[in-house]
Amino acid sequence: MIRVLHNNSCSKSKAILEFLDENNIKFEIIDIIADPLSHIEILTLLKKLNMTPSQLLRTHDKAFIAKYGKGTVSDEQAMKILETEPQFMQRPILVKKEFAMIGRPLENAKLFVE
Repeated sequence: MIRVLHNNSCSKSKAILEFLDENNIKFEIIDIIADPLSHIEILTLLKKLNMTPSQLLRTHDKAFIAKYGKGTVSDEQAMKILETEPQFMQRPILVKKEFAMIGRPLENAKLFVE
């Protein structure tokens, strides 16, 4: 089964769910806004993604730039942001067993779930 870390206000997240549903692929939705990931869950996810905390942030997001400015965020700062402001997490994220990927572009996500 595929787990989808999802933000309901994200069109890319919605597109992934639609694709999975249309192709009868079993999935579980994890709403990262309504139920933010814990510190341990984020660390586990980062390992599956092979990413650092700062790489998982949407640093080009206009709201992120307005709040934190442009520039580098340390991994320690990034973890705090990911824990408290999940809207700044890259999305959607697909998790299958011990592997995960950012679900963009949709074409790459299709290969991951098949």
